Amino acid sequence: MSTSAGSTGGTVPYLDVLDPAFDFHSPEAIAAQEESWHAESPLGPLVLRYAEAQEILRDRGFDHNGKGFLAQNGVVDGPVYDWFVPMIVNHDGEEHRRLRGLVNKAFTPRMVEGLRPFIRAWAEELTERLRAEEVCEFVEDFSDPLPLAVMCRLLGVPAEDYEFFRRWSPEIGLVFGLANGGDVAARVERAVVALNDYVDGLIKDKQAHPGEDLSSALVAAWEGGGRVTRDELRNLLVTLVFAAHDTTRHQLANAIVAFAEHPGQWELLARDPGLAPRAVEELFRYRPSTTILFRYAIEDLEFHGLGIAKGMPLTVLIPTAQRDPRVHENAHAFDITAPRTATPLQFGGGPHHCLGAALARAELSEALPALAARLGPPSLAGPVAWTPPIGIYGALTVPLRFA
Repeated sequence: MSTSAGSTGGTVPYLDVLDPAFDFHSPEAIAAQEESWHAESPLGPLVLRYAEAQEILRDRGFDHNGKGFLAQNGVVDGPVYDWFVPMIVNHDGEEHRRLRGLVNKAFTPRMVEGLRPFIRAWAEELTERLRAEEVCEFVEDFSDPLPLAVMCRLLGVPAEDYEFFRRWSPEIGLVFGLANGGDVAARVERAVVALNDYVDGLIKDKQAHPGEDLSSALVAAWEGGGRVTRDELRNLLVTLVFAAHDTTRHQLANAIVAFAEHPGQWELLARDPGLAPRAVEELFRYRPSTTILFRYAIEDLEFHGLGIAKGMPLTVLIPTAQRDPRVHENAHAFDITAPRTATPLQFGGGPHHCLGAALARAELSEALPALAARLGPPSLAGPVAWTPPIGIYGALTVPLRFA
């Protein structure tokens, strides 16, 4: 950590979040959070504390500015631009409410509860397969196929197409890590093109053979006229593909690593499955699969002493803010019995609160007890491979033994 001049009148910490070795909970990050609510970085100001993060996520003085985010990362046209800029999350006001209203019906409490038996059955089947293996690769064997199956069930995608989504969903999710450079932009573009083509075929299929799924409902809204355009329909479906799969697969992988590091917590869950909802919230807090949220100033403003020019981004550093000792007692401890009251940041706030948050909770709260009831505490059987720290974050491979 170093310091740099800031518009607050003094110096503020500096954190290089684009360093592949950056650690959200390093002594440097903890010291920066203690010193200031924000730090400077290659991305601009980082928000390090929970209260300020919550305030920004709800402040109408900031928006998502998808065009600004892409321009900041050198993308000004092409397939990624044409998909990302009109994405539902990058709309505000009436346009956002209209698009959100179309998919709200798919994420009602009744819908989520209706999916629980399917989630539970899949989790139990995948767990039985793990029991037969001395060493498993948890991502490939469990954390990837479970949310993939749920996503395909939600959208009405046939089982024979699972592998297609298994390939392209993680690639399109890299869009939030464009700042990592390398071949990320090219990989996202290939995924966008592939998923656009697939969704075009899916729309035609649902026109001819509608079902009781979200894709059919959105196609009906388009055919009914006035509620959604053809381009908006395709955009919504492509966006839902990675939103319902990629973040949850990483969250499940992050969860099993956390339990491997804290086997006593696994034993608590095995003895008391009723702890599952609290365990899920603790996992969202302790090791989230989303590490950053961007917000851009709509006009020149001042936020807690920091001068922010119109169009300037603030980046919420979620893993650091969610271990803020000002909000959580024993903030750096993983404790599934702790009564945490602060809501997770990765689901956003206000009108943009994540539509799929309840579904993600249902998947983890069904999966974790299924595993803990049948398998002893997990332990790592080799090194874990991780994504770069910025973007959708999680373990890519987790070689694992269960006691």
